[in-house]
Amino acid sequence: MIEAHHLTKTFKDKKRGEIHAVEGVSFRAEPGRIYGLLGANGAGKTTTLRMLATLLQPSKGSATVAGFDVVREPERVRANVGFLAASTALYARLTAREMITYFGDLNGLSRPEIKERIRRLSADLDMDEFLDRRCDKFSTGMKQKTSIARTLIHDPAVMIFDEPTLGLDVMTARAIVKFVRECRDRGKTVIYSTHVMSEVEKLCDRIGIIHDGRLCAEGTLAELRARAGEQDLEEVFVKIVGVEDAK
Repeated sequence: MIEAHHLTKTFKDKKRGEIHAVEGVSFRAEPGRIYGLLGANGAGKTTTLRMLATLLQPSKGSATVAGFDVVREPERVRANVGFLAASTALYARLTAREMITYFGDLNGLSRPEIKERIRRLSADLDMDEFLDRRCDKFSTGMKQKTSIARTLIHDPAVMIFDEPTLGLDVMTARAIVKFVRECRDRGKTVIYSTHVMSEVEKLCDRIGIIHDGRLCAEGTLAELRARAGEQDLEEVFVKIVGVEDAK
């Protein structure tokens, strides 16, 4: 489970002064469910996820991941979370198999464990065709699948996906959406950050709308539709965000 309580992150800029990237965000994501974090670019989604993944320390507030505090127990959190960032890079000279194996080693897995988990991930993500090719020869879709596999090699209980289908072709994006759904069906706790409305409708059990660093609405798709008086999720989003802008 993931629990965030009034998470806040403030950055200092010489020209603009204090920048409030995230302000007082609270939510809970549960096992066997996908929590969708929906917002435009720059809304605060990635900063929130980086705090949960222990890549950034909160300025205020607290959070626990799999029962461990992100500030006091960062190593325990990292052992239980897989975080796929939108900007993740790969080592060009390594093959996909070597790349995933390297991260398995970093997570303390034995070689037999790594071999078996690569076999399963390769089957789930349809990677067999390029598993032993070097990463510098990969398409965007191949790179993203390799990034997902290396993120999940240690079979974490909690998975955080930040814009996982960004820049992908339709078929690759569909394959990744299918994989995320299977993670939920296996009882994983999943946070799925995106601005793609169709993916939210297909995947998410509960949705948080983040705007200007604040969580301005939260609920199931049906609850958000009822609140906004709209059926189309894009219209729901625009109406809710518009109300926040008018305050």
